[in-house]
Amino acid sequence: MSKKEYVGIDLHRRRSVIVRVSESGEKLATYRLTNHRELIAGAIKEAGPHPEVVFEATFGYYWLADLLKELGCVLHLAHPSGLHWENRRVKNDERDALELVKKLRLGELPEAWIPPPEIRELRELVRYRAKLVRLRSGLKSQVHSVMAKNGVLPTREDMFGPGGNAQLDAMVLPDAYADRVGSLRGLIDLYDRQVMITDREIHLLLRNDAGYKTLQKVPGIGPVFASIFVAEIGDVKRFASAEKLCSWAGLTPKHRESDVKIYRGRVTKMGSRLVRWAAVEATAKNHGPERIRSNYSVISKRRGAKKAQVAVARQLLTLVYYGLRDGEIRSLKKEAA
Repeated sequence: MSKKEYVGIDLHRRRSVIVRVSESGEKLATYRLTNHRELIAGAIKEAGPHPEVVFEATFGYYWLADLLKELGCVLHLAHPSGLHWENRRVKNDERDALELVKKLRLGELPEAWIPPPEIRELRELVRYRAKLVRLRSGLKSQVHSVMAKNGVLPTREDMFGPGGNAQLDAMVLPDAYADRVGSLRGLIDLYDRQVMITDREIHLLLRNDAGYKTLQKVPGIGPVFASIFVAEIGDVKRFASAEKLCSWAGLTPKHRESDVKIYRGRVTKMGSRLVRWAAVEATAKNHGPERIRSNYSVISKRRGAKKAQVAVARQLLTLVYYGLRDGEIRSLKKEAA
């Protein structure tokens, strides 16, 4: 019977370092290879059947995860923030790969979830949409900047709706400024169309998803926020509780404890920035369902509006957890009754 082997991969954009280690921790081989599937597969096959392979969640790792799964490997994805390599005096690619294997063998590896291909595809669209909206917002800010330089005050809160566009059409500016505004407005129109196309593609992927439909029953959560929660959270059952999900999203406070001293600071802001943003934005205007709105009033009077906003965002994410896990949110039914 062949002995079990471990493989550590330090993945880079063009090339990688692969280290094979025996069950007892002895280094068996080191490979420095360009990132061609055939070369990587050849090195992995030398580790025998079903080796345990560990690599870091880094830029563009999807193809490697798929290849290793095809080869029958047991996959482990290391979470970069839990490795604490910034404290090491010596750091190089081979040592990184060996350190990953060592942490895996000793049960000390901070593991991250490897999303299946369908979730990766959905995430690609959802994140791309968010990127498009950020770029479009930058273009709109430039239009406001040109208006400010010419002393033109906006007459609408939204300068890119019907009323605002009428003011932009009527503006008389020097040629250089007019050309810039015209170019920016043309680019904004292009981004508007691309956002609509992406929205349609996301909806087609999620139109039969129970969690996607359930989340939109929560006041403040529409199709955009629902798609973010479904895509970024993925399999919600990987979280043992709603508290674990909130912690993963970075909406729980830092905790420092020593002897009898306990310090709880600001939220960690670790995890998915997009989920955190969606939870805060979904409660920014009307503060969510009735129970959460009442909590917002109490907390804001005692602790201030900013802390109340984070608190209700965490409460909303708790509802998201149960909506994705159970396909229903019973507390909303009680409010309706």
